[in-house]
Amino acid sequence: MAIQSRLTPLDEAQMNEAQRAVLNEILNGPRGNLDGPFLAWIHSPELANHAQRLGAFCRYGTRLELRLTELAILYTAAWWQSQAEWQIHEPIARSAGLTDPIIEALRQQSFPPFTRADELLVYRVGKSLYEARRVDDLLYADAVKAFGEPAVVELIGVFGYYALVAMTLNVFAVRRDSDAPLPFDEPAEGRSAEQKTSR
Repeated sequence: MAIQSRLTPLDEAQMNEAQRAVLNEILNGPRGNLDGPFLAWIHSPELANHAQRLGAFCRYGTRLELRLTELAILYTAAWWQSQAEWQIHEPIARSAGLTDPIIEALRQQSFPPFTRADELLVYRVGKSLYEARRVDDLLYADAVKAFGEPAVVELIGVFGYYALVAMTLNVFAVRRDSDAPLPFDEPAEGRSAEQKTSR
């Protein structure tokens, strides 16, 4: 599916050697396409190089089940109201085993009807991380007991990486070119948030 953005179009013929090297690594890796935030990051090949390796690990290499990784990603997409992040990951999350009622509740930022303890725990960690900017001792202990300390480290990495992805997609207005309605309402047109707070 085609991708739209506010970025200056950049095709392979226009790329410098560093950009081509990163593009080649992305296309030959597990991702296989220049999608989502990479449309922006390829403009800075050094950033793209590091980010694509971290992203490949966060998406494909952690100790967490894909179902749980995708839950963390959808929570992040909903928090940041990131259209493309949601558009890309919603079908992946469904294929990985998240139910439609859980997915829809995440989109609406309401409490999902969890039936699995591990999903509830990932949700609780994400909610605490975004709302309180911390994870308290009791929740931390629950997460370590359930997943192990290395996996908890990786889970926080997933939340952090996909927050970076969401910010990138939002700033550069990246989204899937689709007739389907956007998952989130766009902010009203007019003065930007920066303009409103600088008076």
